[in-house]
Amino acid sequence: MAGAAITIALQQLKGLLGIKKFTKKTDIVSVMRSAWSAAHHGWNWETILIGMSFLAFLLVAKYIGKKKKKLFWVPAIAPLISVVLSTFFVYITRADKHGVQIVKHIRRGINPSSLNEIFFSGEYLAKGFRIGVLAGMIALTEAVAIGRTFASMKDYQLDGNKEMVALGTMNVVSSMTSCYVATGSFSRSAVNYMAGCNTAASNIVMSSVVLLTLELITPLFKYTPNAILASIIISAVISLVDIEAMTLIWKIDKFDFVACMGAFFGVVFSSVEIGLLIAVSISFAKILLQVTRPRTAVLGKIPRTTVYRNILQYPAATKVPGILIVRVDSAIYFSNSNYVKERILRWLADEEEQLKESFRPGVQYLIVEMSPVTDIDTSGIHAMEELFRSLEKRDVKLVLANPGPVVVDKLHASKFHEMIGEDRIFLTGEDAIVTCAPKIDLEP
Repeated sequence: MAGAAITIALQQLKGLLGIKKFTKKTDIVSVMRSAWSAAHHGWNWETILIGMSFLAFLLVAKYIGKKKKKLFWVPAIAPLISVVLSTFFVYITRADKHGVQIVKHIRRGINPSSLNEIFFSGEYLAKGFRIGVLAGMIALTEAVAIGRTFASMKDYQLDGNKEMVALGTMNVVSSMTSCYVATGSFSRSAVNYMAGCNTAASNIVMSSVVLLTLELITPLFKYTPNAILASIIISAVISLVDIEAMTLIWKIDKFDFVACMGAFFGVVFSSVEIGLLIAVSISFAKILLQVTRPRTAVLGKIPRTTVYRNILQYPAATKVPGILIVRVDSAIYFSNSNYVKERILRWLADEEEQLKESFRPGVQYLIVEMSPVTDIDTSGIHAMEELFRSLEKRDVKLVLANPGPVVVDKLHASKFHEMIGEDRIFLTGEDAIVTCAPKIDLEP
């Protein structure tokens, strides 16, 4: 969203600086190169003065509305005031004679019907169909993406099917009057949002005003400078760059921040599609990493309780002599089964090394706490069998604690319970400790 906001703002440099020849590309490098290349002969100081002045006015109005809630109407009416005043100033000073670009002539009324120009045969039918399908897919994707952005900001639900029907109906009807393909506009949606519009009734009001404007007062906008339109759009989208949200993402999850920055720089330096592709790819890589490398933890006993927790999270938790308790925090599938087995064996090796250095007895039982394991597949069961055999060679007994019903059913179906022994599967971790612990005082 922030990348799209910057891209839209950069596109307005053409109108804000009074540049006549401007690139059609959207990446920041092409836009800035085009803007700077026109600095010596293409910038118009009168246009810049008008654009910057009213941009400052719009930002001040927005600041006032944010600080004083009772003055919410100030930022809402500021764009209209800007258009009226800028048009009036250009008209009385004839700034258009000094290089200030204006809207110029706008044809009055709406397009006539073009139904008689629709043909379903000819050499352009296949080409039109291909272009239509591609344009429809892009338009729908953009509309839904923009809709979801504002839905999350305003906390409402978006129905993709209704969006598709509305978008299709709009384009079919508009094609009957020779309108080009349209979709949800990010810049206009941002303007609506910043003006305080809450329902679709705002679109009805806006359409009615546009219709009346086209029919009645179109000539009055002849002297409206393009700079004021650019200023309105820039002031609307600039607030979509949410630094606080980015900071919060950084504090919560660094990987999410990488995906956020990937989307941001992808949009700014290439396009919205590339930005989304980068963000989705990074997020997908994160999911794969989490699936293939699930967390495991060594558990210890919280003093004066029967609760066992991660010893890294709870430093007061103590290990039970002769027993190593390892918790697997994920389902065990083919994608992570080998990693889980090797990680458990690594925990065991580290524990035995520490015990050897301190001249204490080695590990006799390895308890796998399986309460977070929601499922296990054939590869996972094979990994457990390999773990059992590896532990047998080290004279360490494998014990399972608190496996879920799905896991228990699959262990029985694979006959793993016969290999390990029914007396090595327990309902809770505490039951396993009481049964397996050497005969010493369990209380630290």
